[in-house]
Amino acid sequence: MAGQPLSAIAKTIRSKNAGVDHITFDVIFADRTDYERVRQSGVLSRAAVCRIFGIEDSRITDYVEFDPALAIKFTIRRASPSGSPGDADIFGSQHYGPLLGIIVPEK
Repeated sequence: MAGQPLSAIAKTIRSKNAGVDHITFDVIFADRTDYERVRQSGVLSRAAVCRIFGIEDSRITDYVEFDPALAIKFTIRRASPSGSPGDADIFGSQHYGPLLGIIVPEK
C-alpha cells in the first residue's frame, strides 16, 4: 500500500500527562487537506488507537476529531499512575512514538 508516515504529514505529534492517571495525545495538521486525509483514512480512529497501543477501548477516556484546530486528540488511562515504580516516562511525553510510523494511505 502506497502512503506516507504520519510523521511526514502531521505538524505536531505529542503526548503528555493529563493528571497522574492519564496521558493525552495531540496530532495536529498544518492544513485541512492533510487533516481530512488522515481522518478519513481511519488510521487514527478510536479502534486504531486501541490496536496501536494494545489497549482495550475502555482505557480511552476521550477521543475527538477537532475540526477548528485541524487536530485529532485522545486521552488514555495509564496502566499505573505517573511516578509509580517501573514508570519509565513520568511526564508522559514519550508515549507518542508508536504514532510516528503509521502509514497513511494516499487518497
